[in-house]
Amino acid sequence: MVAESTARSITPVVKALLDPLAEGVIIFSPAGELVYANAAAEVTIRGLKENGQVTRAVLPKLARLGARITPLWVDGTKLGEAVYLPPQIHLSDDDSGTLADRERDAILQMLESTGGKLTQSANNLGISRTTLWRRLRAYGLERDSRGRWSQPS
Repeated sequence: MVAESTARSITPVVKALLDPLAEGVIIFSPAGELVYANAAAEVTIRGLKENGQVTRAVLPKLARLGARITPLWVDGTKLGEAVYLPPQIHLSDDDSGTLADRERDAILQMLESTGGKLTQSANNLGISRTTLWRRLRAYGLERDSRGRWSQPS
């Protein structure tokens, strides 16, 4: 019942506002069912479907990738959760690049989304700070003059 009221609250106006955002937006009902995902989020969650559905069970994985998860409350009633995905996160079935390339890109994306904070990036990636440092060194990544991580030219 609450899921139905949440689904009804995603009006055409709200969809028109959320669909074109570069940031992915996902809304789950209190029961954990997917209520809404904008176009940017659809690209990300395509690879997370189990039995053709996406449920709230994917929240920990999205959080590790830098997603912000916010409970939705109205007058003390929880209406579900909203998940905001950074624009650079993509979990598609794209086979381009090696596993090492994908890992390097994921590390760079995480560092970008955390403002270069190593401890937060390592936590979000599910690895230790020491492992992150080793991977940075292995991929030849260094901080530039602006404090951003990249491969030296």
